[in-house]
Amino acid sequence: MMIRGFGEEGQKKLKNTKVFVAGCGGLGSPIATYLAAAGFGSLLLVDMDIVDLSNLNRQILHWDKNIGEQKVKSAYEKLAQLNPEIELDPLNIEITEDNVYELTEGCDIIMDGMDNFPTRYLLNRASLKHKIPFVHASIWGMEGRVTTFVPGKTACLECIFPKAPPKEKFPVLGATPGVMATLQVTEAVKVILGIGKPLLNRLLVYDGEYMEFSEVQIDKNPRCPACSHMKGQ
Repeated sequence: MMIRGFGEEGQKKLKNTKVFVAGCGGLGSPIATYLAAAGFGSLLLVDMDIVDLSNLNRQILHWDKNIGEQKVKSAYEKLAQLNPEIELDPLNIEITEDNVYELTEGCDIIMDGMDNFPTRYLLNRASLKHKIPFVHASIWGMEGRVTTFVPGKTACLECIFPKAPPKEKFPVLGATPGVMATLQVTEAVKVILGIGKPLLNRLLVYDGEYMEFSEVQIDKNPRCPACSHMKGQ
């Protein structure tokens, strides 16, 4: 890639990176697509859902012919065609407190493609335990938020969201997760290659209705139950 900071060495770093992709839905579909296109060498895809007609307006890895199939199977089919050299490990399994640490062990970075905070909190804890970056995004309608957590260097998810918001069915414009997912993959590339300025202790807020971006500074909670024991680096 003819981009500063890449070159052959940068591409080798991406090829040697194993990414945990949590979810193959609205966020997870474009996350996995652009990770594969960028040349990340190994993707662990985890989802336990089935493709439904209502998914197709935003979950771009799944097509009409895939309705009724496992999302990980559908995702694997497309990604293998996009990049035949990539290592893909599709797991049709729920992420739980009992398996999250084992599932994420050996991965170099965690990508948040989930739609619920209880699972995000599990991923946050796994990130802290394994000391690997966690790129988080969330969406609602035409809005989105994204940030990158690095254990020992930044606040964690529980610092800024100590309690999960009420569970709800929320509206989503199909393009919104596409915007946020491409930002997440950009963050993953920067963190792995050590280039640019990642969103460390910065929450980027996207408003698609007015096409505005704003930024919120994040502070570490010294009494955070998840990360307060970790010393700064």
